[in-house]
Amino acid sequence: MARPVTIVGGGLAGLTLGIGLRQRDVPVTICEAGTYPRHRVCGEFISGRGQAALARLGLRTVLDEAGAVKTLTAAFFLGAGATGPRLLPSPALCLSRFILDAALAHRFRELGGELRAGRRHQETFGEGTVRATGRRASTGENDAGWFGLKIHARNVTLTADLEMHVSPHGYVGLCKINGGEVNVCGLFRRCANENGEVINGRDRLRGRPGSTLHQRLAGAEFREDSFCAVAGISLRPHPAAGRDGICAGDAITMIPPVTGNGMSMAFESAELAVAPLAARSKIARDCDAAFARRLAWAKWLQWIILTPALPAPLVAVAARSHWFWRVAFANTR
Repeated sequence: MARPVTIVGGGLAGLTLGIGLRQRDVPVTICEAGTYPRHRVCGEFISGRGQAALARLGLRTVLDEAGAVKTLTAAFFLGAGATGPRLLPSPALCLSRFILDAALAHRFRELGGELRAGRRHQETFGEGTVRATGRRASTGENDAGWFGLKIHARNVTLTADLEMHVSPHGYVGLCKINGGEVNVCGLFRRCANENGEVINGRDRLRGRPGSTLHQRLAGAEFREDSFCAVAGISLRPHPAAGRDGICAGDAITMIPPVTGNGMSMAFESAELAVAPLAARSKIARDCDAAFARRLAWAKWLQWIILTPALPAPLVAVAARSHWFWRVAFANTR
């Protein structure tokens, strides 16, 4: 009989890894501090290789049955500049995390996995324990100001299936999800405006008065039960081989959210850990090899977008150049 595995963290990576191991008859226990279902700060946008990883694990049908929406077009906005709707090189899937987490947890339990929700892991991370506890806490001054907000909304009309609205202090993504709703998710650099006044989270997600984002959400009906926030986000890439123990998902490293590839990397890292039930060093090397180029491109793109003098020329180039659009998309997936 295979040796049992304990996974600490029941998010996307933890649940997917648990499902993959149960498909191979490995005894698995997942320890999740939160409960199911619940809302999480997330772009709720799955693009790139993650869809293929889900298909290989037999989980693509789970998303379809849960009501995932196919996303075909995207547009970027910065002040008065915009790329206009552009076809994505390959379709993405959008689905509420509230529904997705519940569906994956149900599938894990169906396969005989033990899911201990609402409790924290009290033991040390020894052999046979996988850390899938999500993002790293911020430890440096350059990361300290980042925080994320999310809420679902109705009565929102988009010009593209995914819209990214960039401001001097961060960005907000709008994407169509299941049930006719739109996910409004933002990453921001600091909590106060230029006068030192704290801005209400919902007002920050709405954007500045007069902006395209503010116009988009002028008639929005926000679902207050879906509002959530997270602070202390570190966006610095960290090689998996430098971590103690076996890790999966954001516990390895976190890609800048502007690329919309974080959910995909969670699924991919879980699959990389499942297949051979490999030794810790092999899993780390595989993850580093799979994600290194993506992280480098994402870091470069995010730096450009958040450098005040550069986004406007970038939007102008992206609006005219099909080549730039395809290269930027392909190298962050």
